[in-house]
Amino acid sequence: MRNVAVNDVEARLRLDASTEGLALRAPDVSSKALLSHGQRVSLLAALLLLVVCAALSLVDTAVALIAILTLTYLVTTAYRVVLFVRSTRSDVTERVTDREAREVPDEELPIYTVLVPAYHEPEVIGHLVAQIGQFEYPPSRLDVKLLLEADDEATIQAVKESGCGDQFEIVLVPAAEPRTKPKALNYGLSLARGELVTIFDAEDEPDPLQLRKAAVALARLGPDVACVQAKLSYGNPSQNLITKWFMIEYAMWFTLLLPGLASLRAPIPLGGTSNHFRRWALELMGAWDPYNVTEDADLGLRMFREGYQVRILDSVTYEEANSDFVNWIRQRSRWYKGYLQTLLVHMRRPRELYTEIGWKGVFQAVTFIGGTPVLALLNPVFWLLTVLWFIGHPSFVEAIFPGPVYYVGLVCWAFGNFVVWYMTVVCCRLMDKSNLLWAALLVPLYWVMMSMAGIKAFLQLVMTPSLWEKTTHGLNRRELDGLGNGERLALTLDSSAPQ
Repeated sequence: MRNVAVNDVEARLRLDASTEGLALRAPDVSSKALLSHGQRVSLLAALLLLVVCAALSLVDTAVALIAILTLTYLVTTAYRVVLFVRSTRSDVTERVTDREAREVPDEELPIYTVLVPAYHEPEVIGHLVAQIGQFEYPPSRLDVKLLLEADDEATIQAVKESGCGDQFEIVLVPAAEPRTKPKALNYGLSLARGELVTIFDAEDEPDPLQLRKAAVALARLGPDVACVQAKLSYGNPSQNLITKWFMIEYAMWFTLLLPGLASLRAPIPLGGTSNHFRRWALELMGAWDPYNVTEDADLGLRMFREGYQVRILDSVTYEEANSDFVNWIRQRSRWYKGYLQTLLVHMRRPRELYTEIGWKGVFQAVTFIGGTPVLALLNPVFWLLTVLWFIGHPSFVEAIFPGPVYYVGLVCWAFGNFVVWYMTVVCCRLMDKSNLLWAALLVPLYWVMMSMAGIKAFLQLVMTPSLWEKTTHGLNRRELDGLGNGERLALTLDSSAPQ
């Protein structure tokens, strides 16, 4: 283990580039300012139009709004069904066998930079250091950088006590705002030596062959594919009901939705970890947006706009599922806020966006990236209206649901909810985990949690758009450490199940 020596002047320059580089280079895709002047004017005009229409006819205005929301719900749900079906195809993930990965001679493997951002995580950083030490990748071709905030003494001390070898480098990121993961990643990238770059969070437990598999996949895919995203799963689903729901949701996300996006050549919101990049592509795009709280989703969309593709790699990284309700809300609201943030940033110049990715790309980005938090926000509206109708049949509910809107809404309520619930149950079947079935049957309660997080995300988007709410890790470290490799494997979705 060694510290990367950077003098004060160099550190200041690297920090400035890490925090302001994208905003200076491409302000139109930077989240430093949430809304452009044009968006603020358009938003005020839309609000004024809504007030005027409501003053002229409140019922007709409400009917129009409900119709728009209902159609949005229908399209977003239908698109997820399409992705679910597409993900069952045999060619939607990049498969590299263990044998193929090991056959590549060590001297032919590219230098690989592994970035590990950690902030206030002394409880888990030592575990990841141990996991990286088990990688089946030649140490001479590894460039592992532990990105620690300079004033985070607890995590720095934990790393020093972990006994990590000379292949690890500690990079002390100068303490400065914004205190975000992408700022630290940008700083680490400026010191990277690798041809390929990947990220692991402090609580991760990656497949020891993942770097070799990613290197083989990127070599055979060609330069148009700038990133392969490994699958994420959880190693502690048995802890409580929340972790069971989280496990099922991630299995759906990385096995039944993202592969469908890849098969359609659609923009893919990357996961926050285990994405493997060509370094030159990252640098050409200006790397990560330090002001976006889901820098991974934003980077996936920016890659698509630049003409690069993302594929899903058939390799698993285990994480710790959030087991605490309050901690879960903090994490999920940040994700939803970041998705809304990303959509607003990239819709600043709709005509330019359409020119770059076409109407199909715009539709896909809006429906999936925007639709994910929007569904969470819309659910309480329709739940409340449904409950009111069954309780007292109030006349205003009947008035705002004329025939066509009512029947489309009925399809969304009956068919849409059933399909999403059915997909959840099917996911448990594909995992061959009967002990998760009862959690899948109760998943509507999880939707309520999602809606609570969605409401919080919307409020924070208005008041504190760049606030990064830190997720506490290590809540289940003891249980995760106690699992053997066979048990871990049994907890994840069999990668060949959908085929």
